[in-house]
Amino acid sequence: MRKPKFIFVTGGVCSSLGKGIIAASTAAILRSGGVRAATMKLDPYLNVDPGTMSPFQHGEVFVLDDGAETDLDLGHYERFIDVPLTRHCSVTTGKVYSEVLAEERDGKYLGGTIQVVPHITGKIIEKIEAAAKHMKAEVMVCEIGGTVGDIEGEPFLEVVRQMRKKYGAESVLSLHATLLPYLAASNELKTKPTQLSVRELRRLGISPEIIFLRADTKIPKKILKKVAYFCDVDEEAVIPAETVSSIYEIPLRFQKFDLGKIICQKLGIRCPRFKLSDWEKGVERMKKASAEIIIGLAGKYNELDDAYLSVIEAAKAAGFYHGKKVRIQWIDTERIEQNDEDEWEELRRVDGIIVPGGFGNRGIEGKIAVAQYCREEKKPYLGLCLGSQIMAIEFARHVLKIKDATSEEFDEEKKSRHHVIHFIPEQRKILKKGGTMRLGAYPCVLKKGTLAWKIYREAKISERHRHRYEFNNKYRERFEKNGFLISGISPDRSLVEIVEVADHPYMIGSQFHPEFKSRPFRPHPLFRDFVGATVKKEK
Repeated sequence: MRKPKFIFVTGGVCSSLGKGIIAASTAAILRSGGVRAATMKLDPYLNVDPGTMSPFQHGEVFVLDDGAETDLDLGHYERFIDVPLTRHCSVTTGKVYSEVLAEERDGKYLGGTIQVVPHITGKIIEKIEAAAKHMKAEVMVCEIGGTVGDIEGEPFLEVVRQMRKKYGAESVLSLHATLLPYLAASNELKTKPTQLSVRELRRLGISPEIIFLRADTKIPKKILKKVAYFCDVDEEAVIPAETVSSIYEIPLRFQKFDLGKIICQKLGIRCPRFKLSDWEKGVERMKKASAEIIIGLAGKYNELDDAYLSVIEAAKAAGFYHGKKVRIQWIDTERIEQNDEDEWEELRRVDGIIVPGGFGNRGIEGKIAVAQYCREEKKPYLGLCLGSQIMAIEFARHVLKIKDATSEEFDEEKKSRHHVIHFIPEQRKILKKGGTMRLGAYPCVLKKGTLAWKIYREAKISERHRHRYEFNNKYRERFEKNGFLISGISPDRSLVEIVEVADHPYMIGSQFHPEFKSRPFRPHPLFRDFVGATVKKEK
């Protein structure tokens, strides 16, 4: 295999410019031409990974097949390039420093002085090369988190300079995204912040060769020419990144400016024919969707889209599959607990309910009330991880008449005798990763004749997990005798994976997180048929 080539995506002026979408779109375009492109995230923060970070700080934690807890941008990468990534594709400053300091304690550096250059930068390069090798990538697209000028990001920018020196100009390409602010007083887009951002990169030894200009308005050609002139970039390599109605339009927009061809020419790759017909068909289907369905999301972080990004994207993809636009309606379960009539009215109005994963007991009684309402009123319900456990607790309380049924997670003082959801001590022996959490992909065997069997249309599946509490097998027989079916279990029959209510059009819960494997033009089967059930009920 030939040596890989590398593309680095940086951002200037401000954060939240969409570098992750730019990186994902770049890789998607290259893959459409048969180039083996993969993606990775280089995050300058000092946390080892986002696993313990608040969703308010960093959005959802995206889990990979191998159990790695990563930044939500890796979710974008997988949705765009449709390739399962690995823990090698997520690197943080915290992870790098942890390894270097552990090696120093073990005597690897023979008493030498440990420095940012060459030891930290060398470790980062080592990880980038390992990711490219592991993913068998011809081109590795690396997004550098943060903004040029951030003090914690400088070692990663130094890595770009060093890798260009190591691999040569034809093997390392720098892409830079900046903001074009609009000034209403003068009615113009300003290029000066872009010029200053590029100047800062040059000070660090990096000359960006492709510049993406972010703006909420149409960018005139004269602006593109001005940026090309002042930033010493080819005119065709200044790409407008204007706000669009859907992020899935972006690869098509970029390819209109021949991004794939420009990249291949600069990296010395034989320019293939880029085939984005699947994207064109998918985007066309999205645009044709007119009728709206309302999906209630009964989560913990109300109106914080990033906390449930994969869930929302999976629901929208399922909507487009059925020719519908999905509108998310947040359901505040704490207000449901308080019997707030306005919130109950919102719940009654939605076409279906998703109860996503989460930790802690805030709003739990409200979620149980939501599950009871959906079961009794035959409203489509999809429970993800915690949402599946809520299903079991609600059924135990109101059908099996176990009044104090709960989860061990919500009963720290051990007041209840009936933990239908509990922590299995033996779980420590079977866990692959994550201490007390079950993380990553695990197999699941489906029971013939169940709803889950009909949805998946196969006997054995693999899905990603992120949880530490399980269904209590002591109650399994009692549940099943009363119409609460265990339709998916682990191959050794010890762990419950999928549950469903027998006399309900669609009330199903998964111990795993199906949203992580959904794709924009190929929705996950559980989401696909959940939305299908809402459409059927609506008709």
